[in-house]
Amino acid sequence: MSSENGQVDGGARGAPPEQLALIRETVRKADTPRAKPRTWRGAALAGELPVARVLVDKGVLHLDRYFDYAVPEELDADAQPGVRVRVRFGAGRHRVREGRREGGGLIDGFLVERLAESDYSGPLAALAQVVSPEPVLSEELLGLARAVADRYAGSLADVLQLAVPPRNARAERRPSPDPAPPPPIPEPGSWARYEQGETFLRSLTSGGAPRAVWNALPGPLWSEELARAVAATLASGRGALVVLPDGRSVARVDAALTELLGKGRHAVLTADAGPEKRYAQWLAVRRGSVRAVIGTRAAMFAPVQDLGLVALWDDGDASHSEQHAPQPHAREVLLLRAAQDKCGFLLGSWSCTVEAAQLVETGWAGPLVSGRDRVRAAAPLVRTVGDGDLARDEAARAARLPTLAWQAVREGLRHGPVLVQVPRRGYVPRMACAGCRTPARCRHCSGPLEAHGAGDLRCGWCGREEVGWHCPECGGFRLRAQVVGARRTAEELGRAFPAVPVRTSGREHVLDTVPSTPALVVSTPGAEPVAEGGYAAALLLDGWAMLGRPDLRAAEDALRRWIGAAALVRPQAAGGTVVVIAEPTLRPVQALVRWDPVGHAVRELSERTELGFPPVSRMAAVSGPGEAVAEFLRAVELPAEAEVLGPVPLSLTPAGRPRRPGGSPPGEHWERALIRVPPGRGAALTGALKSAQAARMARGGDTPVWVRIDPPDIG
Repeated sequence: MSSENGQVDGGARGAPPEQLALIRETVRKADTPRAKPRTWRGAALAGELPVARVLVDKGVLHLDRYFDYAVPEELDADAQPGVRVRVRFGAGRHRVREGRREGGGLIDGFLVERLAESDYSGPLAALAQVVSPEPVLSEELLGLARAVADRYAGSLADVLQLAVPPRNARAERRPSPDPAPPPPIPEPGSWARYEQGETFLRSLTSGGAPRAVWNALPGPLWSEELARAVAATLASGRGALVVLPDGRSVARVDAALTELLGKGRHAVLTADAGPEKRYAQWLAVRRGSVRAVIGTRAAMFAPVQDLGLVALWDDGDASHSEQHAPQPHAREVLLLRAAQDKCGFLLGSWSCTVEAAQLVETGWAGPLVSGRDRVRAAAPLVRTVGDGDLARDEAARAARLPTLAWQAVREGLRHGPVLVQVPRRGYVPRMACAGCRTPARCRHCSGPLEAHGAGDLRCGWCGREEVGWHCPECGGFRLRAQVVGARRTAEELGRAFPAVPVRTSGREHVLDTVPSTPALVVSTPGAEPVAEGGYAAALLLDGWAMLGRPDLRAAEDALRRWIGAAALVRPQAAGGTVVVIAEPTLRPVQALVRWDPVGHAVRELSERTELGFPPVSRMAAVSGPGEAVAEFLRAVELPAEAEVLGPVPLSLTPAGRPRRPGGSPPGEHWERALIRVPPGRGAALTGALKSAQAARMARGGDTPVWVRIDPPDIG
C-alpha cells in the first residue's frame, strides 16, 4: 500500500524506482484465475449437460446426498465427472439474482455426474471453481465408498476423505511413468509347501478369481509368498492390492517385490509418506501407470485399475481398524472390493481370526493350509508353565520365573538371541474362576462380570447384578481377579544375565531387526523385531495378562500375539523353543502347543454362533452421555429382532490420557449400549441407526452420541 507522499510502506519502503517498477509490472502480468470463485451472475451456461451433481464435503449424515449446481460455460471443459470442485453452500431461496442462487460459504466437493436437467425446480447456484481438471473420483471408487458408508452407518463424504488423499499441485503437474508390460509368470517357490498353493497361483495367472484364507507357516517366507501372489496377478495383465498392518510389514513385502519384479513395478501407500510423495504414487495408480499397490490401511481404497487380487495380512491386528469416521475395517473393505470387482481374495496370517474361519465355514473362501507334517517341521517346540508348576517351583517363588524358563533362556543364549514378550501395561483386571481360571460371564448376555464392591458382581455389558454365580466349566463358586502385566520380570532377566546385552522394543521405540548374536530382546506384543536367522528361544510371560482382558476377543487375540512371537523362533529341529507361562489346560494355550490356530478359531466360531456373538450376529455400540444415549435409544426405530444390552457406564478416561476408540473423553462420564441383531438384519440395523443419527443432527443436537458398527472391542 502506498502512502500519500508516494513512499511505500512495509518492506518496500525506500526501494529504488527500478525495483518498484518491476514489482508493479509483475502484478500487472499476474495471470487471472480461469475459474475465480464467484457466483457467475449473468454468465452463460454450458450448452450441453448444464447441470452438475456434486457431493459436498460436509461429512454430516443429514446432508449425505448430492446437490445440483449450474455449470458456467467457461468451466464446461474442465467440469468433468470425478474432478474436485468448490461450490457455495447454504444460499437461501430468497437470495436469487439474475436467475442464480447466491450467498453461502465456499466448500470443497466432488463432481459426480453431468445432467441435462435437475430434479430441483428452483434456481441453481453455479459451480464456483474447478479446483483441478484431474479426475480423481472414478465410478468404481464412488460405488465402493457408498457401500462402505452404508455398511458402517456413515456419510459418503467421510469415506471419501479416507479414500482420496489431499491434493498436491506439484505432484499433479508431474506426469506419471508409462505402464510396464506384464512380468513373466513366477515360479511357485515356497507356495509348494501348501496343499493348494500352486493351484491358487495358477488360477491367478490364468485370470481367475480364487478366494482363500491362508494359514501361513511360521518363518520369514510369508512376505516372499505374498510377492509371488502379486506377481502372478500382474502376469495375467491385472492389478493387485496388498494391505498390511504396519510399516515394518510393508518394508518386508516392498523388499520382496523389488527383488522379484525389480523397481518401479509397484507403489507403496502409507500414511507416513509425505503428502507430495503419497499423492504422486496414488496418481500413478489411478492413471494406470502402476498396477500393484502395497501399504497400510491407508491403501485399502487405492484405485487400482482392472483389479485382480486383494490381499490382507494379519487381519486380527488392531491397526486395520480405521480410527476416523465411520471407522471401517480393512478386511470388510477388501471383502466389498472383491465382491464389487469380482476379483481374487487372499486373507493371510500365522494365526486365524473368527471372521476368517467364518469365511471358510460358509464356503465363501477356501482354506490354504499345509499338512500337519510340514507344520510340525516349521514350528518351534512349545512348552507350558501353569500355576501349579509355579507354586511347586522354588525359583519361581523367589524370582517369579520357573526353572524351565530360566533353563530355556540360558540354553537359547548359547546359540543366539532370545525373545521375551511382556504384556502391555494397562489391561483391566476382570473376574475369573479361582479353580480353572475360566472368565466369569453374565448368564443373561454372556458379558464380562466386574466386581464393584465386596460381593457385588455386575455385568460389564447389560449392567445386571449377578447373584449365585458358578463356573460352567468346573462348577466352582470362588472368583479371583485376573493377573495384570509384569514388566518387573523382564528386569529380573536382565539382572540374571549381566553379561548379555538387553534390547527393548515397544511404544515409541520399535526395532525392526536384531542381529543373530546372543542378546535378550524384551518386547511388547506386536513390536517384536525379526532376528537374523530366527530367535533361539522365546519366553511368553504372564499369559493371564492377555487372556484376562475384558474383551470378547481376549483368547483369540492372545493366541494371535503368541503365535506372532513364536513364528519368529527357529524350528524345533534347529533347537527353537518357546516357553509360555499360562495354564496348560486352557484352549488358547493348547492351540499354541499344537500350533492349531484354525481349530481354535473354528471352536470360537461355534460358541459365538450359540451365544449370538459377532461375527455371526451384527452389533453396534452407541456411546455418549447417559441422557443423550437414552434419548437416542428412544428415538431410533430398531428392527423387531434387535436386542439392546445396557446402557452401562464406560470406564472413566483419566485427564491427560489419550482417548481410546469408543471411549469417553478425558474426565467425562459416558455410557454405552450394545445393539445386536441376528444374521441377515445388519443392513436394517445400520439403516435405522443412520436415520436416527441424521435426524438428531438435523435438529441441532449439541450433545455427542457416537455410533460404531461392529466395534472390535466390545468387552
